[in-house]
Amino acid sequence: MEPTVQSIKGHYKNVPYPHIKVTLNNLSYYIEFDPITRWRGEDQLGHRWVEALKKNLKNKLVLEKNFCFLGFADSKRNIDFLCNELNNTIFQINRFNSFNHWGVNKLKSYKIDKNYTPDDFIYSADLPTGLCPDGDEMSKPGLRLKHDTCNELHRYFEDLQGQAWDLSPYYKIADYKTKYAIRQLNNLCHEIEGWVQSNRKKIIDTEWMRPSQITTFLHAPRYELQDNDFDLFKLNRYDRELGGVYLHWSQIGKTLFEVFRDGDKAVGDGGITHQRYYSGEFDIEWGQTITEDDKFKKEEMEEFRTWLKDNNYDWEDPKLALGYIKLGQVDLKRSFGTENFLEIYKQLSNNLNITKIEVIEGQTTDCDYSYSLESPNWQQIQIESLKKGYESHSLR
Repeated sequence: MEPTVQSIKGHYKNVPYPHIKVTLNNLSYYIEFDPITRWRGEDQLGHRWVEALKKNLKNKLVLEKNFCFLGFADSKRNIDFLCNELNNTIFQINRFNSFNHWGVNKLKSYKIDKNYTPDDFIYSADLPTGLCPDGDEMSKPGLRLKHDTCNELHRYFEDLQGQAWDLSPYYKIADYKTKYAIRQLNNLCHEIEGWVQSNRKKIIDTEWMRPSQITTFLHAPRYELQDNDFDLFKLNRYDRELGGVYLHWSQIGKTLFEVFRDGDKAVGDGGITHQRYYSGEFDIEWGQTITEDDKFKKEEMEEFRTWLKDNNYDWEDPKLALGYIKLGQVDLKRSFGTENFLEIYKQLSNNLNITKIEVIEGQTTDCDYSYSLESPNWQQIQIESLKKGYESHSLR
């Protein structure tokens, strides 16, 4: 039986404590709602987000399990596996192009003339490798991510998919398998980024690996953020807490913070977007808590604020959505019996498969997710789901 409380913010007396329960293969974790976004009334973002999540569960939307647990250095989905998946994806896109389907529709031919290897994404381990307390990362480039390759890959995706509100003509006429392949360009790009960065940290600074969870559903409806939602970005900014649950980025393009971090030179090239939507999807930080109380984080944020000013952006403008909105917090002690990052990481690494999600508040809304990435037909399950309305509402 779920625990009860005598009072929770004055709203839930003598009813099951409102929370989300996520079941993995051999463990469950519990998410408590954030009081600021949840408890101030039904017009608040946290309430609207939970209702959107419940709708996704009721409608049994397919959980995108191949883009879920990122930055787990011990995952079977390592760099060799991911490069192979990426090349299969590119083969499908080029195959569609080779039959001149785009040319028949008077579109310029679009071919990705490259096969990727791990060396395209990672600097050699033979180069100097280690921490850089002086801030000069390239003084020890060994095992670092090659951002230029990821930027190139993301540009292919943006060209072929377009924006959520302005889909590319290539995407509109692509067949189901090619639409699916285009989507995977983005998924695999981000998964590779997360794996490379965590793999390096595992070797040189294990405590600061950055594993995370991206919980997305195929065709999850998106909703416009309301004016009063944007101040929540300023409230949390870029703090990330171990077990923190954050609003998912549910559109295509790069944020200003991503452009700054990746060292993109073309700041005004149209690839930058500011968050406009929310959905019943969520991200979880499974890395160590990091805030501006940490020296290196404070230095990074000071550099970012300077970069914004130099590029004519206002740090205080809420509509730029500069930050992550926190929606809830995993009860670490109840879920894992510990609040130690490495102990939690070890438990999660052996359970990277969601089997059920439940929203429990008075009555339970839930959905089972029986297929796994070990299932031989998992890709076909996703493609069949996407057929139902391929101008996807959950585009990133």
